[in-house]
Parts: sequence; C-alpha cells; structure tokens
Amino acid sequence: MIFYPHERVALFIDGANLYSAARGLGFDIDYRRLLSHFREKGTLVRAFYYTALLEDQEYSPLRPLIDWLDYNGYAVVTKPAKEFTDANGRRRIKGNMDIELAIDALEIADKLDHLVLFSGDGDFRRLVDAVQRRGKRVTVVSTMRSQPPMIADELR
Repeated sequence: MIFYPHERVALFIDGANLYSAARGLGFDIDYRRLLSHFREKGTLVRAFYYTALLEDQEYSPLRPLIDWLDYNGYAVVTKPAKEFTDANGRRRIKGNMDIELAIDALEIADKLDHLVLFSGDGDFRRLVDAVQRRGKRVTVVSTMRSQPPMIADELR
C-alpha cells in the first residue's frame, strides 16, 4: 500500500470478515499496532469497526474486544444479530453490517483522500466504485491465502 504523508485516511473494518481471514491464516490482529501504523502513514481521520452481537446473550465473547476498541480510539458500530437454525439443522447467526459500513463510508468520503477497507466481501464492489468515482483512493485488505480465499473476485 502506498500512502502519502498528508493523506486523510479512514479505516473501515468488517469485523466478522477480518476475524475469519485472520483465523484462516492462524494469527491474531494487534489492533493497537494497526492504529499506530495508519497514524504514521498519514492523517487518520477515523477507524471504524463493524460487528453484530447476539442480542439475547448475557455475555458475548466479543464484548471485551469491542470495549477495548471503543476505549482506544476506534468508532465501534454494532447491531443486534439474529440466531436461527438453517435447513441442515445447524445453528447460524445473521448480522450483516454491510449497509452500515457503506453508508458511513459514503458520508465521510468527501473528507478523505484514502479509504482502507478491511473486508473481502464482494458486496462492497459498488461501494469501492462509488468512492473511487469521487476521486478517492481505495485499498482493500484481505487474503487469498486462506481456504476458501477471503477476498471476492470482484474486489481483486
């Protein structure tokens, strides 16, 4: 990734997608270093982290991470997730944050020079195109090294 010294940068982290990619590669994300890295690269306008939480859980394993991110400079965006059983009888959780991320990105795009999207979700292709049409640079951070690859063909 190439950054210019006075570039206004914002991070948009699809929490579920980044977690899956990191798990697939066998490592943990150091969110403190991630923030420091981008602060050194330019003017970090904001770092967003998006995730869904099960609404009926008394304790979520994500809660400590979310609290830490919120306390340490991330703008954390959450919404309730729904739990359901799929056709094969497996317990599934649905809590898509794509719309929230896309709207926030479009609303702040005019205040940025460079948007960094941590997600390989092909649903963001139109968002990437829209931000680029506004003359902004977009970097997509994901991986092809996991099985299955965590980046959609549309974002390569």
